[in-house]
Amino acid sequence: MSTDLSKAVGYATPDKDVSWNKRDLLTYAVGVGAKADDFPFVYELDANFSALPTYPVVLSLKQDGQDVNLFKDRATSIGGVPGMPKLDPNRMLHGSQSIEVLKKLPLVSGPGWKWKSRYTGVSENKSGIVLMLENTLVDPQGVPYAKLYSSTFNLGAKATGQPSSKFIAGPPQAKKVPEREPDWIIKDQTSPEQAIVFRLSGDYNPLHIDPTIGKSAGFGGVILHGLSTFGFAARGLIKEVGGNDPDALKFFGVRFTSPVKPGDGLETRVWEVGTRNDGTVEVCFETKSLGSGKVSLGGGIAYIKKGKSKAAKL
Repeated sequence: MSTDLSKAVGYATPDKDVSWNKRDLLTYAVGVGAKADDFPFVYELDANFSALPTYPVVLSLKQDGQDVNLFKDRATSIGGVPGMPKLDPNRMLHGSQSIEVLKKLPLVSGPGWKWKSRYTGVSENKSGIVLMLENTLVDPQGVPYAKLYSSTFNLGAKATGQPSSKFIAGPPQAKKVPEREPDWIIKDQTSPEQAIVFRLSGDYNPLHIDPTIGKSAGFGGVILHGLSTFGFAARGLIKEVGGNDPDALKFFGVRFTSPVKPGDGLETRVWEVGTRNDGTVEVCFETKSLGSGKVSLGGGIAYIKKGKSKAAKL
């Protein structure tokens, strides 16, 4: 197969069937640290019961199944992608993730929902190949409910061996963190069992439960799913900036910069950096693992409607 990476850009993969029910929404909420007073997300009889707006990020692996799956079978397959060399799924690192909320999710999907994907960017450097994937969640009539971008870094992968880059679409990027104190500081706590819970949303990668795999990969043991940390930060913004309004968050994106271990504390520092015509404010943020002292989510950006929160703006 040709190794002209530019041929991959624009290529659409086969659609995936996806589905969810109320139990899936409750499970996801607990997997991203929802608390006893987060009634809109943890109590199905609450008048405002809703999906956390970041829920669709788990659907690429969960798909339409209700049982456990084999991660190696669900991991992104790139066989047959034009211009793409063979890549090792065991050497793929999640580089970034974003979600744009287009419509409020129903509590139960029903049949006919699809996960549509296309490659919108590739780059090669001396360390490997970066792929950007655009994903769209659509209902049975083809109406889009969410648009997501994710990038993966494929360590050690080679196409031509020469630096190259081509991108046709991608998410908004965060503004530089201001040189001032943050407007909000949000502290949270993962549990030692956090990865055990989050994996029930569909990501059964053994790295997140088998310590021998984490040690062999150089992490010293089990690490938390990046998308769990992603969800912790998003839920924190919804609660403290958006007043726990399920409809407050309209866009959320991050870069994954270092791992979090189950049981680590998290601290998210948030700066308001602009206003938008849709009534939301733009914020930039970063999330630090208090276990390692390192920033685990960098380049954070969100569009969110401000609401009343228990924690006052600093």
